[in-house]
Amino acid sequence: MDHSGHNHKTSGKNVLITILLNVFITTAQVIGGIISGSMALLSDAAHNFSDVLALIISYWAIRISGRRQTLKQTYGYKRAGIFAAFINTAILFVVASVLIWEAISRLIHPAPVTGDIVIILAALGILLNGLSLLFIKKESEGDMNIRSAFLHLFADMLTSVAVLAGGIVIRYLGWVWIDGTLSIIIALWLVYSSWGIFYKSIRIFMQFTPANINIEEIAKAITSISGVRNIHHVHVWQLDENEILLEAHIDMEEDCKVSHFETILDKVGETLGMYGIRHYNIQPECNRDDMKELIHPGKLHR
Repeated sequence: MDHSGHNHKTSGKNVLITILLNVFITTAQVIGGIISGSMALLSDAAHNFSDVLALIISYWAIRISGRRQTLKQTYGYKRAGIFAAFINTAILFVVASVLIWEAISRLIHPAPVTGDIVIILAALGILLNGLSLLFIKKESEGDMNIRSAFLHLFADMLTSVAVLAGGIVIRYLGWVWIDGTLSIIIALWLVYSSWGIFYKSIRIFMQFTPANINIEEIAKAITSISGVRNIHHVHVWQLDENEILLEAHIDMEEDCKVSHFETILDKVGETLGMYGIRHYNIQPECNRDDMKELIHPGKLHR
């Protein structure tokens, strides 16, 4: 059995700085949206507020995910980051639904919009969101939790770009309808950009086989090891974004000493390592009368 794994540690300092930046952006855009009457600007402010929530959740996950394992939490809190990613993307879906509802209402009942304020605050949003992205870009590359927060910020920067374009159009062409239209486009973009992380977090919670793992291919590689007759009752799942776990029963071709099995187990470990699996639990068997299917079709074997 191997319990080694890769621990990706993320500092919360840059996330804290990004939280403060987004609190400032949100406050400014709410005030500006009310004064200007811009639905797009208020939509951007709502999304910025979701950024603040997402960043707070991400920071919380960072703080607890590194806690040690205990007798009560034998895996520690390694899934805190996955939970944060799930919550953050779910928040994006809620925000998108609200934006679409409000935008449709605004298209049906148009209201005057002050383009100059929209342009100034949208430009400010682009600047500060871009700065926020720089703070957490490196950390987002290996952490689904931070990547979900990064996605919030990136989508919001694009939102600010759309709002800026809308403000310019309103200012110089007077097309007030562009405000609601852009809000709908922004909302649809949020749903599209969030779906991948949302779906992956659900797969991890449901303990589905990771998308990049082919169990039949792994079984073929293991049964090619001398001394191994069969591998069955296989379970493969993810503990978090980086750590893949496997448990299985292996039928030996003949009865053998524990020391000999450990030699075979080393070869099994090398094979699994090629697939990124470094935490595994193998039960050795010899001529045991049980079901030999690769995946157990019924109740869990006891």
